[in-house]
Parts: sequence; C-alpha cells; structure tokens
Amino acid sequence: VQWRHYQSRYAAQQDILQYITMFYNSQRMHSYLDYKSPNQYEADMANLGKAA
Repeated sequence: VQWRHYQSRYAAQQDILQYITMFYNSQRMHSYLDYKSPNQYEADMANLGKAA
C-alpha cells in the first residue's frame, strides 16, 4: 500500500472522487446493467452490433 500525504483535506477528497468516478464506477457491477460493469456492458453491446 502506497500512502499519500496531501496538502489539504480538499486535495484528498478530490483524489478519492477521481478514483470513484474513473476506476471504481467503471469496474463495479450495476444492477440496471443486468449486474455487469459498464465496461463489460459496452463490450457486449459492441459485439452484439457486429453480429447483427
């Protein structure tokens, strides 16, 4: 684990927000996408479009 030292609480919050929006949300499963990650759902839709 790499620890980071932030100059302010705001800088730490921004780093956490960026992690959630850029990595975590794209990897986690979403119930409205039939329990697939957005990345997997987009790949499935791309493959479906090629098959049609």
